[in-house]
Amino acid sequence: MNSIGPVQLLTVEFGPDAKFERRIVEELDILEANGQICVLDMLFVGKEPGGALFALDYQAEGMGDTVAALLGLPSERIRSTVGTYPSPAEGNAFKLTPDEIRQTAEALDPGSSAGFILLEHVWAKYLRRAIRDAGGVPVAEGFLTEEALRPVTAELVASARRLD
Repeated sequence: MNSIGPVQLLTVEFGPDAKFERRIVEELDILEANGQICVLDMLFVGKEPGGALFALDYQAEGMGDTVAALLGLPSERIRSTVGTYPSPAEGNAFKLTPDEIRQTAEALDPGSSAGFILLEHVWAKYLRRAIRDAGGVPVAEGFLTEEALRPVTAELVASARRLD
């Protein structure tokens, strides 16, 4: 069996005034072309005033099915809303449990939308194998937000300068 790198579900919420100008998709394309990530699946959803989730963008056969399953959205619901809710983009562009993933979607404000992107971190595949081969077991991981990094900004800048 082929090994796969760590898989992350990146969820990004957008307000009603979000501007979808393909910038996100273009950046994902660049990262994929450089072999840094592999986009396994992607689904953009919106939330109706009554609270029901619907697909905002139907890109290709099978695209969005994995994320929809994680969200507890029947695939028929994705396909049935395509004509009603066209793509907002021109050209159609951590250790989470299934319950936590669904709660994230349910927590969206009515009228807002979110992109759920399932990424494989290709670059980390061999590092993870080396850690496991050495007897290590990852116990925590995650991306730090700008807010979490703010208290150590000076140290990060100094480290970056040292490395240059």
